[in-house]
Amino acid sequence: MTGALTGPYPTFAELLLREGNVAGTSWGLFPEPERGAPSFITQEAILGAKDCIRTGMVFGLDYPADAFDPGMSLKRSGPRHTIYSSHPAHRDDYLDGYYLQGSTQIDGLRHRRADDIGFYNGTSDNRITESTKDLGIQEWAENPITGRGILVDLDGYRNSLGEPIDHASGEPIGLDLVHAAMAAQSLSTRAGDILMLHTGWCEWFLALAADEKQRIRESRKASGIAQSQEFVAWAWDSNFAVVAADNFAFECLPVVAESPFQLSAPNDHGMMHQQLLAKLGMPLGELWKLGPLATYMRTTDRWDAFISIKPLNITGGTGSPANATAIT
Repeated sequence: MTGALTGPYPTFAELLLREGNVAGTSWGLFPEPERGAPSFITQEAILGAKDCIRTGMVFGLDYPADAFDPGMSLKRSGPRHTIYSSHPAHRDDYLDGYYLQGSTQIDGLRHRRADDIGFYNGTSDNRITESTKDLGIQEWAENPITGRGILVDLDGYRNSLGEPIDHASGEPIGLDLVHAAMAAQSLSTRAGDILMLHTGWCEWFLALAADEKQRIRESRKASGIAQSQEFVAWAWDSNFAVVAADNFAFECLPVVAESPFQLSAPNDHGMMHQQLLAKLGMPLGELWKLGPLATYMRTTDRWDAFISIKPLNITGGTGSPANATAIT
């Protein structure tokens, strides 16, 4: 394993040429190993991101904790909120059954283990427990992820063509569509950017009747990014700090038949999660509330914003509500 770098970082093609278990990974390259790809955000990048604040409009990017109950997950349900009092002047409350990734979320680096080589940075399996800090979400809570965010309006672009994204069928969204939407928005990237993909899925799903939500849940179909080596390479070579979207799993479900990760990620049926989280250390955002931000950005034709992501400070958490805010 080579020593930590402060940049420039190897290209994805160069990562593939690393030897042994670190081939195709960013293991050992970042100066703060537990931080992963948010290390792409330098102090200079944060200072530069302040120029994205032009109007002072603020958008919360989180849905309510119980918004997706029922949602697509077969195991996660909404939390039960209880308010109690010890005397007439007092109120307190707590949550039961609170799944930290049940609504708007950011996936931590212990959320996925690579089937072929293990957890990020070669972290031992026995270190991933409730009582340990290794790769825990608290890293990004104690040192929040802040910087320039860019919104790619895939939903708006496809609607402008008269070809809405087919959420009911779980349409795979290819990298070519992402690039086409970015070109239409005259949107370019910078190292350390927080990528936000607005597909319109959350707005579509939440507007469904309860029986329709259940039908979609049972179908196991959800639109999202098509699994490909090209997307992984682009995300890394762009030096994205976070990749986030407003859909269930960031990726499409079911996995595309031609996924190159069928053999390396059998427990995930060929999903890219292991590539992005366990191998590259790149956080994933899912179920983000991007609709209102996208609607506003269309009126200004400005597609970047100052973004703050402050997960819950839970030692050893595998993920957390994103607690994300955009300031335009």
